[in-house]
Amino acid sequence: MLPDGNTAWTQQPASNEKPNKKGALPQDVRHESLSQPALLALKKTAEVMRLGHYSTNSVQNYLRELRYIFDYFNDTKPSCISQQQIEDYLIYIKDTFNAQRDKCRMVAQAWSFFCKKVIKKPFLVPNTIYPRKTFSLPNVMSQEEVSLFLNSCTSIKQLAMAQLFYSTGIRLAECCNLKIEDIDSTHMRIKIRQGKGSRDRFTLLSVHTLKTLRSYYAEHRTKTYLFEGQTPGKPMHQRSVQHALELIFTQAGLRSKGYNTHTLRHSFATHLLDNGSDIHTIKELLGHSKIETTMVYLHLQSRKRAAIISPLDSLLNGHPLETIPFNNKKSVQRSIESLHA
Repeated sequence: MLPDGNTAWTQQPASNEKPNKKGALPQDVRHESLSQPALLALKKTAEVMRLGHYSTNSVQNYLRELRYIFDYFNDTKPSCISQQQIEDYLIYIKDTFNAQRDKCRMVAQAWSFFCKKVIKKPFLVPNTIYPRKTFSLPNVMSQEEVSLFLNSCTSIKQLAMAQLFYSTGIRLAECCNLKIEDIDSTHMRIKIRQGKGSRDRFTLLSVHTLKTLRSYYAEHRTKTYLFEGQTPGKPMHQRSVQHALELIFTQAGLRSKGYNTHTLRHSFATHLLDNGSDIHTIKELLGHSKIETTMVYLHLQSRKRAAIISPLDSLLNGHPLETIPFNNKKSVQRSIESLHA
């Protein structure tokens, strides 16, 4: 049986990362073409972010964008890169690579952090040159598609992952970081530790998901994390989890629709709304900081939308209109006169 959430596993290391050797940069930001001042700037940024307890994803994203900036202005010391040069760089990536709003925002925020926290230099984030924010509805699976997806799993591990994503609405990184002790079968909830925004929260633990997780645990006996890679005690890599879910979507014949792990999160929220859950509860389950983020799912409800009757249908069902030939002006005139009679 899967241990309850209050089971202590104190003999396991608290972190899933090996500390870097002193002076070593993360593998993804090493670049032989960078100047020595640029490499030192990346190293200093990494140290400042880790001291500030920024998430691993934030550290990697900021360092990646800074690496690209330093490479683009390779003949300029990082501390001498001007605001105008950053704005020119943003225009360059927009024109050359069709960079969208989120990419431009990441670049601007990474540079802002470097200026304010590392080199102590003022920098105004150039909001005005962001691409305009577009509103697009996320993909949501129908319940029939979810059933097809779940029935296409070929192993207990695949089924455990699939049910967990759909029944909890967790993010990919949160799934990888789940530990065995986070599954609280006593209170039927799952603790999400340090999710987006470095916030803890609880989400639902489905009865069916718990049953599947117990079968999965009995077979795999993972050491610390719920889903582990080839090294015991280390979490499964995000890309490996993505690949496992992509395989299920392919087996279900749904891959062409562009569904992914986040689609299951959107489907979780939308189906909760369809079943009558209130928007504020869903906000807490998803870990959103703003209710506006959650309100996008109001546009995706199918049950309430299906119950809505068009005012035209309501009108015609109650008072069918006389069929009028479009080319018969006399008939039209008589109908107008009858309305005013």
